[in-house]
Amino acid sequence: MTTTTPHSLAIAAKGLRKAYGDKTVLDGIDLAVPAGTVFSLLGPNGAGKTTAVKILSTLITADAGELHVGGHDLATDPQAVRAAIGVTGQFSAVDGLITGEENMLLMADLHLLPRSEGRRTAAELLERFDLVDAAQKPVSTYSGGMKRRLDIAMTLVGGPRIIFLDEPTTGLDPRSRHNMWGIIRELVSGGVTVFLTTQYLEEADELADRIAVLSDGRIAAEGSAEELKRLVPGGHVRLRFADPAAYRSAAVALREVTPLAPGLARAGGTPIDEALSLQIPSDGSQRELRSILDWLDSAGIEADELTVHTPDLDDVFFALTGTADVPDQLRKAVR
Repeated sequence: MTTTTPHSLAIAAKGLRKAYGDKTVLDGIDLAVPAGTVFSLLGPNGAGKTTAVKILSTLITADAGELHVGGHDLATDPQAVRAAIGVTGQFSAVDGLITGEENMLLMADLHLLPRSEGRRTAAELLERFDLVDAAQKPVSTYSGGMKRRLDIAMTLVGGPRIIFLDEPTTGLDPRSRHNMWGIIRELVSGGVTVFLTTQYLEEADELADRIAVLSDGRIAAEGSAEELKRLVPGGHVRLRFADPAAYRSAAVALREVTPLAPGLARAGGTPIDEALSLQIPSDGSQRELRSILDWLDSAGIEADELTVHTPDLDDVFFALTGTADVPDQLRKAVR
């Protein structure tokens, strides 16, 4: 097993705390983000996602915690951290009164790039983000998706290896959102690390190598999208029958299943008379689905339709951040 240290991770936080008066926003959270991956931090409004981004990007200070970004200690060497990162906030930071190219050149000046290098970098990024045709137009005339692309292009002027994207697709239409996903994937394929906060669970599901759910200032669970989904009960295989007699035979067979049948020890079959369908509890894994299919064959049960239903990130999110009782296993991080 490979041991990771704060210096071998793109982002490492241990015991990160932040409070505003009597309100504790981050209550000792731990984060570990390998280089060249997408890490997504989920949570309801006010959970502390943006606060975490602001701390890790040196915009505000933490009350406590050992924090390293790009291998640099956030407390003792914040300037080195700033040189290694780029930040795109919830709201576009572009200047609508000047052109897209002028925005890019302004950012190059802020990075103290020589004039020729700044122009070359601006031209390359404008082309990369499909903004060449609009480069000479005022940014106030850009669509929301174009402004977001320009925002990220400006973030890349300094060549950061770690990028913080705080809800980057908020307010974008579905096409622009999918285009942004393509940009993020391209960045990661080039070795860039992306720390993503988002309100769109589908976005985290699509992009993130690892997801942490923030609730009440703490990490309620962490893992890949598939690991988190498996924590939530409710997955099942649904069998639908066209013939009422076949449906009744299958229902009787399911009730008679013994623990000797692999994958079906917990099955009880929940009949839904109107739809002539039965449900078999399942975690959706290939192993368990194979066991169910083998048992159906051995029992001579032939359904007209078989569908697999697994919990999605919405189910995970609501289970971990809602008010309903949640099984203890959902309160444990998947490491």
